[in-house]
Amino acid sequence: MKKRSNLQVMLRLIGLIKPLLGFMLIAIIMGVVGFLCASFITIFGGFALLDILGMDSPVPLGTMFVCVIIFAIARGFLRYGEQSCNHYIAFKLLAIIRDSVFKALRRLCPAKLECRGKGDMISLITSDIELLEVFYAHTISPICIAVIFSVIMCVFIGSYNPILGIIAAAAYISVGAAVPVAISKKSGNAGAEFRKGSGELSSFVLDSLRGLRETIQYNNGEKKLDELSKKTDALSEKQSEISRSAGFDTAITNTVVLIFDLIMLAVSAVLYSSGNLGFEVVIIPTTAIMSSFGPVIALANLGVSLQNTFAAGNRVLDILDEQPVTEDITGRNNIIFKGANCRDVTFSYDSEVILKNLNVDIPKGEIIGISGKSGSGKSTLLKLLMRFWKIDSGEIKISDININEINTKNLRENESYVTQDTHMFHDTIENNIRIAKLDASREEIISACKKASVHDFIMSLPNGYETQVGELGETLSGGERQRIGLARAFLCDAPLILLDEPTSNLDSLNEAVILKSLAECDENITVVLVSHRKSTMRICDRVYSAENGRMS
Repeated sequence: MKKRSNLQVMLRLIGLIKPLLGFMLIAIIMGVVGFLCASFITIFGGFALLDILGMDSPVPLGTMFVCVIIFAIARGFLRYGEQSCNHYIAFKLLAIIRDSVFKALRRLCPAKLECRGKGDMISLITSDIELLEVFYAHTISPICIAVIFSVIMCVFIGSYNPILGIIAAAAYISVGAAVPVAISKKSGNAGAEFRKGSGELSSFVLDSLRGLRETIQYNNGEKKLDELSKKTDALSEKQSEISRSAGFDTAITNTVVLIFDLIMLAVSAVLYSSGNLGFEVVIIPTTAIMSSFGPVIALANLGVSLQNTFAAGNRVLDILDEQPVTEDITGRNNIIFKGANCRDVTFSYDSEVILKNLNVDIPKGEIIGISGKSGSGKSTLLKLLMRFWKIDSGEIKISDININEINTKNLRENESYVTQDTHMFHDTIENNIRIAKLDASREEIISACKKASVHDFIMSLPNGYETQVGELGETLSGGERQRIGLARAFLCDAPLILLDEPTSNLDSLNEAVILKSLAECDENITVVLVSHRKSTMRICDRVYSAENGRMS
């Protein structure tokens, strides 16, 4: 995770408000006027006391009662309007941020996401983004409101005596800035550690649920529970630390407020006793400062909670700022597939060389087989043809054009990639197949399923193609999922089909049916077939053997 200061995170998050700046200004205006209404209810009470004591009051008693009623009613409407604007801004921006995060994840996939925990990613796109609501709804406009309101009140109190105005300014700065900054420093990285721990716990729980059957089978439940308890205890302790900081923050804030109330009362009393000022210098400034701490107390209460929010914001910004291994290419002329080839291709994961000076020809209309031991780079070659990673050296061409000069969308339209593990969505079988071609008719889907030798199985189900697939396809066997993945490839009808161990989970009969379908593909269809089975290689026009990162 990139380390950013809270100020850097805050400025980046504020920059997203630009499209909704008008709503923010409305919220700030309503907030300032609303707090002024609330404070002047108390201040007018001071004026009324002066009137009752027979002293000069700037406002007649009857007018004061009318104003107090108006202020009370207006305060309610203004508060409602301010909160409505703030939450509209917050939820609108959360939608924008989620959209940006999903776009970023799409750009980063698969190279930058393969090693990230799925639970951690879920935590980021749900709870971390949700936490930003605190910043947008309860931080930005409250800061602006507190600053503007405090300036107005300092001027008002200072009109009675400049010394009292200075005391008021010191009080607002102490409560609204000094205390939360001090508490924030005291809590250190507790917020960031809590968000990180929360993401790790989510990953652990998701991983444990997915492997529940294996955990039960091998009697590993006690160990898993022990690990879960340790992680939850550590997270609870961190939450307790944050809560203690919040309680300490509240106690310090209330103490500072009380001290400044007493200072204002004492100094105004001294000024009155000097004989140069009237009794109103005691009543009005004291009641004014006692009733005006609301906006700055709201800031003080954010001292600890913002640590959590900024930590969440930092994690979100990490995703938004992350650079993909391969950028999407646009603006080039679209190609028509005429064959592919690799020349002197070298590729490594970190420092481990996977492919070295590899040369492969993939003529149009042929079935190219790639065999070899596990770890020899067979699957990696397919990923490089998809441009999921960048090669270290050499060149990959499709239709005699370097793969790095082909529009990404056009490249993916020309390729259909079937991995060893077919992902199934929690939807109907028909919709799981239709993702390969969203406008496909039922007839096209059935035709693709027949080629993949899965139609008869689907029709044997109670609801046929409308049968719901369980989460991650757990209601289907590995072979059934694999055949559905092949059906997607046939439905997509791309001119280049990349198959990674497409028959590894199939019996001999189903393998024969699928291989027959591949052999009977249209003459314009090219297939790259990765497999360790010799029987699968029999349909290939040419076979490359992968060994030590080379093809022969």
